[in-house]
Amino acid sequence: MADDETNETDQVETDQDEEGDGAGSKGKGKLIIIIVIVVLLLAGGGAAFFLMGGGGDAPSSAGGEAVSVEGEVVDGGENAIGGIVYYDLEEFVVNLNVGSDRPSFLKMTISLELPNETQIPSVEEKMPRIRDTFQVYLRELKNEDLQGSAGMYRLREELLLRINKTVYPAKVSDILFKQILVQ
Repeated sequence: MADDETNETDQVETDQDEEGDGAGSKGKGKLIIIIVIVVLLLAGGGAAFFLMGGGGDAPSSAGGEAVSVEGEVVDGGENAIGGIVYYDLEEFVVNLNVGSDRPSFLKMTISLELPNETQIPSVEEKMPRIRDTFQVYLRELKNEDLQGSAGMYRLREELLLRINKTVYPAKVSDILFKQILVQ
């Protein structure tokens, strides 16, 4: 009989240990759920902040004027000092490096995004050097270099790097492709 009482006592202690572990894991589970909810709320708040325009460095199109090469206003807007300006370059037509008897051509029209109107004289002053730099780079391209969005992205980055070296201390913010034709 003493053995029966000992077995029952052991069984009761085992049941209590299992209940204790369950209560601890339930508490940890609730804590993890609360932490996940807080992180999601913070991430959502941060995303809303940036989408609502609180991002700071994102360029705003409000307040700028689009200016063509001749200095004419293309797109009306409020004339604010420091607004973004778009400067249209003349069309580029170059032979691509194909290495065969049949020539391949690239026809490209681009606009430069400038931080403000004060950059225009610096760009115009160095236009012959800009055209030369672009021509030399573009003539080395192959048809495969211009394939897909990755090719266009690399082309944009290379042209932006080269033009910023040429017009320094002025700065070109971005290059926008108006037309690209490979034939």
